[in-house]
Amino acid sequence: MVTTEAGEALAHHARLILRQHSLLQGELRDFGAGARGTLLLYANTAALMGLLPQKLAPWLAQRRRLNIDLRERSSTEIVRIIGAGLAEAGVVSDAVNPTGLTLQPVASDHLVLIVPVAHRLAESKAIGFADVTDEQFIGLEAGSALQNHIDEHAAELHKTLKLRIRMKSFEGSCQMVSQGVGVAIIPLAVAGRFRRRYPFKAITISDNWARRRLCLCFQQWDTLSAPMQSLLAQLGGKARTL
Repeated sequence: MVTTEAGEALAHHARLILRQHSLLQGELRDFGAGARGTLLLYANTAALMGLLPQKLAPWLAQRRRLNIDLRERSSTEIVRIIGAGLAEAGVVSDAVNPTGLTLQPVASDHLVLIVPVAHRLAESKAIGFADVTDEQFIGLEAGSALQNHIDEHAAELHKTLKLRIRMKSFEGSCQMVSQGVGVAIIPLAVAGRFRRRYPFKAITISDNWARRRLCLCFQQWDTLSAPMQSLLAQLGGKARTL
């Protein structure tokens, strides 16, 4: 038997269809196994500047078909997003109130006082918060989890910080301090990033509350997708909540 020209054309297209069907099945299996796709991960500024780059790079390098949609938000916003079920997980500070959610500490996130290079405290290595509450401060915007955290500890000392201006970003705070406008409290990782661009001095805050931690935030480990569990494990997460 010899196929006709029409039969050859049919066989050619049939082989193409079968090949595409095989590729489709393979790709769907990859998605089902978490071998490809895009993971949405929220993180606060300190995590973006300190923890995540060194942790995510080797994980992504080994998973060529997986992508990460990394979005920066405040810790308070991230908790709200995860609590509403709009994202699986994020990285936040333990200064937030994660009602109904799980927090797993994975890294230190110490706070430091930054001062102008000509400030009277510029040569200090460490200082207590009570010793600086009368300084002129550069604050963060209203509603900021970190600013609320700082204000609460000022209130415990029966003090109200003198805020000369509120900034929406840590970089704005660093720029203001470098120009001699006042002092500010920011995460150590942030200070390390902007110190070369804006001259200022960073001083350790000796109070226990300033020794914050970065935490993974999610609802329940067992409800996370397999690729998200793998990602959080790379960041230091564990299957059992702490």
